Amino acid sequence: MPVVNKPKLGISACLMGAEVRYNGGHKQSQLCTQVLSEYFEFVTACPEVAIGLGIPRETIRLVGDAEQPQAVGTVSSDLNVTKELAAYGEQMAVELSDICGYIFMQKSPSCGLERVKVYRENGAPVDGGGTGIYAKAFCARHPNLPVEEDGRLNDPVLRENFITRVFAYAAWQALCATGISRRSLTEFHARYKYQLMASNPLQYKVLGGLLGSMGKHDDVDELAPRYFSELMAALKKCATRGTHTNVLQHLSGYLKQTLSSADKQELQQLISQYHQGIVPLIVPLTLLKHHFRQHPDPYVALQVYMQPHPENLSLRNAI
Repeated sequence: MPVVNKPKLGISACLMGAEVRYNGGHKQSQLCTQVLSEYFEFVTACPEVAIGLGIPRETIRLVGDAEQPQAVGTVSSDLNVTKELAAYGEQMAVELSDICGYIFMQKSPSCGLERVKVYRENGAPVDGGGTGIYAKAFCARHPNLPVEEDGRLNDPVLRENFITRVFAYAAWQALCATGISRRSLTEFHARYKYQLMASNPLQYKVLGGLLGSMGKHDDVDELAPRYFSELMAALKKCATRGTHTNVLQHLSGYLKQTLSSADKQELQQLISQYHQGIVPLIVPLTLLKHHFRQHPDPYVALQVYMQPHPENLSLRNAI
């Protein structure tokens, strides 16, 4: 069954199979083209082609200070496209105001997010590297936007974390479209209670305090952006087996009055096996969902943690 109203994701065009690389090739990602494309609408961009560099073309590299490098040709020293790439990043940041995330091509001097090779004038590499010119300009305009490099999405924990943040961003966009009130902001936070407890337990309390201090005369339009910025920063921290286990135990507490002792023992055994790394998260979570179908709880039913992304993506099968 096709997904309607797919969240939009920006993506480096080469990752979708477009032959736009310097050598006329591509870097097609099977994850993006065969799996994620069922759930997301991809908007492609290749900044180097967009600013007029041909296919094939001379390669560019970052030279100078890692914080403010120049994007220059590897053959023609007079080829400098730093300003053009940055300007295109700012332009696309305005045009792609409705996306919920962005997947960038790693190691690219235009699109890489981190550890992109930066060279000194003498040709020696700078320790730690830097960020692609286009990516840096784009992200500066969208500091809360979930962004990731294609290579890192091969890590199941990072992949699940990124997709969780993308759907959180989409949910926030939907809330903003309907108009944010004190009540809707408080309800939004309540839905993310256990997701926040899994990602960043301390920040859950901080955000709760932020909303709790909201007085009758406080401007919710000023508070909401601050709340969302801190929420996205908190969700960026990957949950661990320990924090997931804590959340599973909290959720099992809602069933203590309804389950038999045998069912409780089975559930606790699976939670323990997950904590020890014997089974993936989906195993105790599936049993919890089964019990909540038999014994519904209205508060648990609202929790994003129970299903933060489409079940068929199977993102919790490998964590």
